[in-house]
Amino acid sequence: MDGKGERGLMTQRDGRTETYPLFARNLDWNLLKVFHEIVSAGGITAASRALNKQQPTVSAALKRLEDHLGVTLCDRTARGIELNPAGRALFAACEDIHGAICRLPLDTATAAGTLAGAVAVRMISDLVSPEMDRATIAFHQQHPGVEIRFDIAPWRAVIDAVKAGEVDIGVACDSAPSEELRYESLLVEVQQLYCGPSHRLYGQPPRHPRDLVDEAFVLTGQDEPEDLEHFRRRFGLGRRAGGFAETLHEVKKLIELGIGVGFLPTVVAQDGAPLWPLLPEALLPSYHVYLVTRPDETLSAPARSLLEMILASMERP
Repeated sequence: MDGKGERGLMTQRDGRTETYPLFARNLDWNLLKVFHEIVSAGGITAASRALNKQQPTVSAALKRLEDHLGVTLCDRTARGIELNPAGRALFAACEDIHGAICRLPLDTATAAGTLAGAVAVRMISDLVSPEMDRATIAFHQQHPGVEIRFDIAPWRAVIDAVKAGEVDIGVACDSAPSEELRYESLLVEVQQLYCGPSHRLYGQPPRHPRDLVDEAFVLTGQDEPEDLEHFRRRFGLGRRAGGFAETLHEVKKLIELGIGVGFLPTVVAQDGAPLWPLLPEALLPSYHVYLVTRPDETLSAPARSLLEMILASMERP
C-alpha cells in the first residue's frame, strides 16, 4: 500500500502539506493519556499517583512519546516539568482528544436515539429558574426514555450528595467551592427581609439592619446560605427567634401569619400574599446558586445531556 488517501499526521512546510499516514497507526494512544495526566497533575510523580503506576513507568512512557514524535516536549525541573512550545501544542491537542472521548457516550447514544436511564437532581428548596425549567422540559421531550428524579435538601446536603456520587446534578449555593467539583453559575439570588400584613412595620419606610435587632425572626435551619448567615450576624439580626422552619415555603407562611420578620429570596416573596420589604435595596445580601457536578468523565450520558441543555438555555438571549 502506498498510503494514498490515508489520513495521518499533517504539517505545513513551504506552503505544501505533508502527511505522515503511518503515525496514527503506529502510535500507542495510551502515551497521549499519560502525557495529558503528567501535565494536568503538574509532574511525573503526581501523575504516577493519579494513574496508579510506578514513576519509572510514567517517565518511560513520556520518553517513548518524545521518541515517536522526534521532539522533546518538556524540561524536567526541581518543581516538576515545564512544557516547551512543542509540548504546549501537543497538550492542546490532547485536551481536544480528551474532551471528544468524554463526549463519546452521549454522542453515540444520541445518534442512536437510545438515550435512556435516569438523572438524579438534588436542589435547594423553592428554586426559581425559568432557564432550568425550560431546559428540563426540552430534555424530556427529546429523551422521553430518561427518568428525571428531583428531590429537595439543604444546600450542604446537596453538595455532600454530589461529592458522594449519590446524585448527578446538584443545585445549591456554596461560599467555599470544592476543587473536586465543577461549578456553573445558574443564577444570583438576592435576599430581602420581609414582614407580613399584620406586622407593625408593614408599610413603613426601609430601615437600616441595626434598627431591627430586637425584632422577632423566623429562622431557617441548615438551608440558610452562609452569605446570609454572615449578614445576619454582622448586624445582630435573629437573636430573638419568633419561629423556625426548614423550607422557604414554611418560612414564608410564618412571615405571612405575623410570627416574625424573615429573609426570603426576592423571587420567592413575589409569589402569593403580599409581603413588605424592610431593608434598602443597596444593602441586600446576594450570592450565586450553582449547578454542581463531578468532573465530566464521571457523568452518565443522560446527566451530561441535561447539564448541557441547561447551560445552553442560560446562554439564550
